[in-house]
Amino acid sequence: MRPLGRRRLLGIATGLALTSVAGCGFQPVYMPTASGSPGPAVRELATIHVALIPDRPGQLLRQALQQRLHGTDEGGERRYDLGVFFWITGEGIAILPDNTNTFTRLTAHANWALVARDTARTTIATGTARSYEGIDTFDTQYFAGDLSNEQVTARLAQQIADQITLRLATVFRARAG
Repeated sequence: MRPLGRRRLLGIATGLALTSVAGCGFQPVYMPTASGSPGPAVRELATIHVALIPDRPGQLLRQALQQRLHGTDEGGERRYDLGVFFWITGEGIAILPDNTNTFTRLTAHANWALVARDTARTTIATGTARSYEGIDTFDTQYFAGDLSNEQVTARLAQQIADQITLRLATVFRARAG
């Protein structure tokens, strides 16, 4: 009898895991309907209006949210308003004896609320999101450091947008049944 290879074992393990998950009623959040049309989460996400978020990091977050919620479709009726309070803090981690900071950990924070556009302005969901990144500032020229900061800020906005979008999709998926 020939021993099973690593790939074969991995395939068997993956198959067993998928079978056990399918048995408990697991369904993907963004799953389309049986007819192939967008599922309830995707349809509801497309009806969210993202309010303005101040400052450059906020603009990046708003753009990232709009891309995830609407894709290329900017039209359609808006039934919900998403308000986000977004800020980024920095903390010096690696500090030299002369108090020069050589590495900065940036933490992005977002508090958000989804509100229906009904007369009662019903709050549908609220939440928080947090993400971490770092910037190496040791021996960095000014413009290189500025570019690095912009790239890290954009990555933080993308990560926060992913967290908010996934949370909203799970809320809509649960509401759909």
